[in-house]
Amino acid sequence: MHSGRRLGLGGAPLGNLFTAISDDAAQAVVAAALADGCRSFDTAPHYGHGLSEHRVGRELRMRGRDSFSLSTKVGRLLHPDAGAPRDQHGYVQSLPFRQTWDYSAQGIRRSVHDSLQRLGIARLDTVYVHDCDAGVHLDAYPQVLRQVLDEALPALQQLRQDGLVRHIGLGVNDVQVCLDVLRHADLDCLLLAGRYSLIDQTALPELLPLCVARGVRIALGGAFNSGILATGVRGAQAPRFNYALAPAHWIDRVARIEALCDAFDVPLRAAALQFPLAHPAIEIVMVGAQTVAHWADAVAMMGHPIHPGFWMALHTQGLLDVQVPVPG
Repeated sequence: MHSGRRLGLGGAPLGNLFTAISDDAAQAVVAAALADGCRSFDTAPHYGHGLSEHRVGRELRMRGRDSFSLSTKVGRLLHPDAGAPRDQHGYVQSLPFRQTWDYSAQGIRRSVHDSLQRLGIARLDTVYVHDCDAGVHLDAYPQVLRQVLDEALPALQQLRQDGLVRHIGLGVNDVQVCLDVLRHADLDCLLLAGRYSLIDQTALPELLPLCVARGVRIALGGAFNSGILATGVRGAQAPRFNYALAPAHWIDRVARIEALCDAFDVPLRAAALQFPLAHPAIEIVMVGAQTVAHWADAVAMMGHPIHPGFWMALHTQGLLDVQVPVPG
């Protein structure tokens, strides 16, 4: 398979995550991904308050609808507000909307229709229920979980019957919410960020085998764990893990992996991107790219040859448990 097809393009950077880019620059990233064989694109209302959806749709709607797979998310509604801060939730120069949580059936229907309008596209391949976990909602999590099960998922199932949605899943950074939902409902897929990476295999013991058994496909986001596996730990900047400054034990673990990368002439980014696809539950790795160069690097890293001895060394040095599957 062309290395570009093992990668999907994640749309958060195209919503001006941390740094502003132009509409044309964003469109160029989507066009470059398409040219490299990428056919999976993900976005969300949250990303720049609709900005990412506008930008992704601008390029994709010029293409044949069956030539790509497009996902977005529900759980946050956008409300026009001229006074809304333009910099919020990590996005800069975002669109003038404020967002509210809404997992109600009515909110889900409105969210999907709003996203289709922003995208300029008539149907979605996948809709993920976004950030419905306890880490986000804290004490309100039991109520959120109940509403996802009782309202959000049935509303999406109805939208599927109406022909607006093909596949239904969760888009989360958390393993437990996936297990909680799968106890009570069927899902087609998950967009799981960061919980099956070269250093964090939280999803391995329970969730990944369950997904294989149930036929739930996983698109893996956060393969770099929000930075530390892209930058390594040797630079002047403090490495980030899971959207915050990396704790010392993660820095030490990555330093040991980097030493092996040196020994086997393997770029850390290549190991991080290729590792998750060895597990049968992981169908594709989604990577965020804010420039054409970032995307080109991801494609190159996905295709970079890695000697089997590198993966064996990770096992023998205790950096991967022996039951963790590795490429090749």
